[in-house]
Amino acid sequence: MSAMSRQATGGVVGFLAGGAAGFVLTEAVAVFFHLVLDHTLDVDGTGSLLAVFIGVPVLCAVLGAVIGVRLGGRQGG
Repeated sequence: MSAMSRQATGGVVGFLAGGAAGFVLTEAVAVFFHLVLDHTLDVDGTGSLLAVFIGVPVLCAVLGAVIGVRLGGRQGG
């Protein structure tokens, strides 16, 4: 497999894994607020909370893609 192909594969896998991790992170925060603090987060009330719930998975996906490309570019055995 060529280095370019490894980088592309690493980028796609990193993007998907990072996006999933970001989604799980936001859901874990929402569950914590609901179960532990007894306060349900409502994204309809504030635009900033909605932006956070959209932005965190996107940011994690981009970060995962960058890490995947960097790791995919390394010489492997």
